[in-house]
Amino acid sequence: MPTHDEVDRIVEAWSRERPDLDFAPLQVLSRVGRLSRHLDRARREAFSTSELDSWEFDVLSALRRAGVPYQLSPKALLQQTLVSSGTMTNRIDRLVERGLVQRRTDPNDGRGILVVMTPKGQASVDAAISTLLVAESVLLEKLAPGDRERLASLLRKLSLDFD
Repeated sequence: MPTHDEVDRIVEAWSRERPDLDFAPLQVLSRVGRLSRHLDRARREAFSTSELDSWEFDVLSALRRAGVPYQLSPKALLQQTLVSSGTMTNRIDRLVERGLVQRRTDPNDGRGILVVMTPKGQASVDAAISTLLVAESVLLEKLAPGDRERLASLLRKLSLDFD
C-alpha cells in the first residue's frame, strides 16, 4: 500500500519551491477537497439509480427526515438546503412536475404553503439513501470503526463554526 498520496507530492513540490511558507493547511484541506470530489461522484451515481439529481435528493431528504406526514414549509426547506428563495421555488416547481412533492395550503395558516412529499418521492429518496450509504461505506472501508469515529469528531469540530 502506498504511503504517499498526490497531496504529499504537491506539498513536497511547493515546499521545495517556497520553503518560506507553511503548507500544513494543504495537508488537511487539499485532502478534504479531493475526497469531496470522490464523494460528489459517488453521490451522483447513487442518486442516478433513483433518477434523482443531488438537489432533488437534498429537498426530498429534508422532507423525509421531518417524519410523517413528510411536509415542511418552503422557509424550513430553505434553512435546511441553504439556497435562495427563488432557487427553492424553482426546485419545488420541478419536483411538483415530477410528481415527487405536492403543494398544500397550511391548515394552521391559510396564507401559508406546505411542501408535502408524495409516495413516489418517498420511494425515490428511500432508495437513494440506501444506495448512498453503500457507496459511502465503500469510500470509508479502509478506516477502522474507531478511526471513522475520530475522523467524524475532528471534522465536526472543524465544521461547527460554519454551521
